[in-house]
Amino acid sequence: MGLLEDLQSKILIGDGAMGTLLHAHGIDNCFEELNITKPEDIFNIHKAYQKAGASVIQTNTYGANFPKLKRYGAEEKVKDINIEGVRLAKKAVGDSGYVLGTIGGIRSFQKSIISLEEIKRSFREQLFWLLSEDVDGLLFETFYDLEELKTVLEIARRETDKPIVTNVSLHEKGVLQDGTPIVKALKILEELGADVVGTNCRQGPYHMLEILEEVPLLDKSFLSAYPNASLPQYVDGRLIYETDPDYFYKTALAFKDQGVRLLGGCCGTTPSHIEAMAKALTNAVPITEKTVKEAPPIEVLSQEVQAQPHLHEIVQENHSIIVELDPPKKLGVDKFLKGAHALQAAGIDALTLADNSLASPRISNLAMASLLKDQLKTRPLIHLTCRDRNLIGLQSHLMGMHTLGFNQILALTGDPSKIGDFPGATSVYDLSSFDLIRLIKQFNEGVSFSGKPLGQKTNFSIAGAFNPNVRHLDRAVQRLEKKVDCGADYFISQPIYSIEQLEDVYKATKSLKAPIYIGIMPLTGAKNARFLHHEVPGIKLSENILTRMERIEHDKEQSAKEGILLAKELIDRAYELFNGLYLITPFMRYEMTVELANYIKAKELVSIERKI
Repeated sequence: MGLLEDLQSKILIGDGAMGTLLHAHGIDNCFEELNITKPEDIFNIHKAYQKAGASVIQTNTYGANFPKLKRYGAEEKVKDINIEGVRLAKKAVGDSGYVLGTIGGIRSFQKSIISLEEIKRSFREQLFWLLSEDVDGLLFETFYDLEELKTVLEIARRETDKPIVTNVSLHEKGVLQDGTPIVKALKILEELGADVVGTNCRQGPYHMLEILEEVPLLDKSFLSAYPNASLPQYVDGRLIYETDPDYFYKTALAFKDQGVRLLGGCCGTTPSHIEAMAKALTNAVPITEKTVKEAPPIEVLSQEVQAQPHLHEIVQENHSIIVELDPPKKLGVDKFLKGAHALQAAGIDALTLADNSLASPRISNLAMASLLKDQLKTRPLIHLTCRDRNLIGLQSHLMGMHTLGFNQILALTGDPSKIGDFPGATSVYDLSSFDLIRLIKQFNEGVSFSGKPLGQKTNFSIAGAFNPNVRHLDRAVQRLEKKVDCGADYFISQPIYSIEQLEDVYKATKSLKAPIYIGIMPLTGAKNARFLHHEVPGIKLSENILTRMERIEHDKEQSAKEGILLAKELIDRAYELFNGLYLITPFMRYEMTVELANYIKAKELVSIERKI
């Protein structure tokens, strides 16, 4: 009799956590590598779970794939670790149970860290070695990303007819992180060929049972559940789970009543927890009918009507000017507001506010945006980096921006903290700029990262950063195309310092499905020019520009005039090629960008008069 035949008439008990027991014994390195370095430890844990009553044992191969093993320098041991993982589990189980080859999800919330193609390659390698040892079935667990799970399930189903268990993990009760309801996700997995579908990790029994109350019995697949022991406590740098095993005895009966036929444990569970569940379900008969609790309707209000068009809508139809004016490094905002007022009077469409540029602390750009909106009625375009905030902070920040009525965002990775005033500070980077763009786009659908409804749809216009100062412009354009796929509405470029480069950028991006604001930053003097030329990656000034600035190096006023003249020469050509112009204010010298903004506006008037 096989696993699926047993599940027809029985509730089978799976094992519990592997890492929890290893960690409790002071082991804090690659758990999967222990299959070949300390096999007796792994064997003993498998045996302990079997003695506790588990008849379905999973191999210690959760992270035994190339990408995860590479973190420990063990990527060349994929074959040996997976083969030994199966052999150890089989040795412990003997003829009294089933061994599932375990493959864990790779993606967390950073989709851009690993592509689906890389996932497919590493999955096929691990799958091959697990199947070569004739496991009784496969267990795919802790998959937060439904796209990843569907991808690997389709591959596995083509390769084998062995039983497959698929367990998704949820950040929020009832929905996956892309907003897919759990009921729909399990149905999709059933249709793709999973024999057992369910959920594991993240939640303890209480919340997992609440989830299962909304899940009906499926037509072709059995239900599984592998709850955590409890919510963890953080004590002395470690996560501690303190649930009483007796609690698992009581909840095991509740899991039975929800139709679960494969019941095990995840983080924090031990042989004691598994023994309690096994005793509770001795001779238990699985249910064949259940009353499903109707999920509460998810209500998300539609986006509010825009009072004015977004920047990406303006620049698609007409010439548009935005100006960067960095928030002050010191307390006191009088000079900043004076500059902002002058720029507004020049007729710009938005003032962009950097997010601690060059990893140096400045007055919060959200605070400065509030002043601009309340005191000057100026539209702020707020930069948002991945460097300073974790995933929680980023979402909180986005909700705050929406609440305050700000909807123009430039999504950036952010300069690493080591280049700034506090090189020892931590750079967070929970997300990349690609991930951040996706997150903002998801907010526009009224869904948080975890899949939880926000109650309202945001209405953010999303700009992406464009660095044209690279050796291979075609690769930079490919990044732009990828950002468009993620949800970017338009792009803002770093400064360009040659007409030839402007023309090259135009040719390379003219087929791009998103407009571009071209960056123009006036030089302030020869010292500034040399710094940009020699120390800023990718920016190279022509000998002609360097010579022009050096001739007047000791004349501050003339240097500024020459910087303005050079910027105007670039604007003349950029104006012909692009609708969007992005003026970057150097060192708070806003009078320079005011002059350039007035110059562009004068060009617009000439164009209008000619049309008339």
